[in-house]
Amino acid sequence: MNYNINAMYFSPTGTTEKTVRKLASDLFLCFGKTNKINYINFTSYSMRTNAINFNFDDIVIFGIPVYAGRVPNVLLNYINSVKSNGALAVAVVLYGNRNYDDALVELKDILETNGFNVIAACAFIGEHSFSKTLAQDRPDEIDLNAAESFAKQIFAKILRETGHKSAAVPGNKPYRPYYKPKDENGDFVDIRKVTPRTSSSCIDCKICADVCPMGSIYYENVSLLNGICIKCGACIKRCPENAKYYDDENYLRHKLELEAEFTSRKSPELFL
Repeated sequence: MNYNINAMYFSPTGTTEKTVRKLASDLFLCFGKTNKINYINFTSYSMRTNAINFNFDDIVIFGIPVYAGRVPNVLLNYINSVKSNGALAVAVVLYGNRNYDDALVELKDILETNGFNVIAACAFIGEHSFSKTLAQDRPDEIDLNAAESFAKQIFAKILRETGHKSAAVPGNKPYRPYYKPKDENGDFVDIRKVTPRTSSSCIDCKICADVCPMGSIYYENVSLLNGICIKCGACIKRCPENAKYYDDENYLRHKLELEAEFTSRKSPELFL
């Protein structure tokens, strides 16, 4: 069958995008087709307004970052609006070297509920959204080489199977609750309402407002928020003056704990 290749992703800091695009481009090369890959970047709030439908002749590489061990809850309504009439799918999650917990099996379940046949799935590592040192600069060359190899395995599976067996993905059902950090006493803390601050080094370039996936940074005054903050790290990592930062005690404690505890390099996990 002559499949259409689609790369669909939510990627505030670019790690998921990098991985999904690599998988899609290498799978595309395996098929040896001349038409273009269809890229669907739903990071921007404005891109999550129209429902999308795929058909049986589509292959969709569908990627999201892991937030607190799960599919980001702010994306659930939109992801559930993406429907399929038997399209093949590859479920992709990116996590910051701690753990992807039940995010991958949750994404696979959502896609299959909406009519996709998830023939492959994978968990890759990307630089943590809270940090510039935890899994720094990942996905790197080693990760992308793994993505290239996995694309070839996916292609081989498509060629050899007619029924396209669903990928077996580890995870718990019911899913584990969202991961929660703890304070110095070992009690759970809630950092969901923590918001970034803006220092005097801000030059009002508006980049932070442009890259916020929730459209929550007030364009006329970028030090103010007019919506929720999902701690994606986009405004902090993309600010040319390092003017965005967090000062919440519990957030900073959690960040330092992650950076200290999860230093050992983890490898991508691939499932067919």
